[in-house]
Amino acid sequence: MKYIFETRMEVRDYECDIQGIVNNANYLHYTEHTRHRFLKTTGLSFAEMHEKGVDAVVARMSLQYKTPLACDDEFISRMGLRKEGLRWVFTHDLFRAKDEKLCFHADVDLVTLINGRLGYSEDYGRAFEAYLNQKED
Repeated sequence: MKYIFETRMEVRDYECDIQGIVNNANYLHYTEHTRHRFLKTTGLSFAEMHEKGVDAVVARMSLQYKTPLACDDEFISRMGLRKEGLRWVFTHDLFRAKDEKLCFHADVDLVTLINGRLGYSEDYGRAFEAYLNQKED
């Protein structure tokens, strides 16, 4: 997997359930936060795009829970990107920082709605083009 972006985060106590591990829904928050941070690096703003009538929305998710994260764990969120038709497919892998153990994997398909209708966004296309053309090291 060729990663195009990564960020570090830490598990907060309120994200854990009675078992002492991260509640499954919080992994989706981590992946969304990673995508938002990535988008900022491209110069795009979700709010500004919305004002233009362009909304990127999740169309589908495929999730795999591997090793649970626990309170105070630091983790690294790494992200890849590919284009499939009108879909932008973001691959997310979350690794526990102390041992690089894979904790979570997700493929998240986003599509763009232009004035409420499915369509191709030139803005997103330009912003993501350089990342789609990166070669594996």
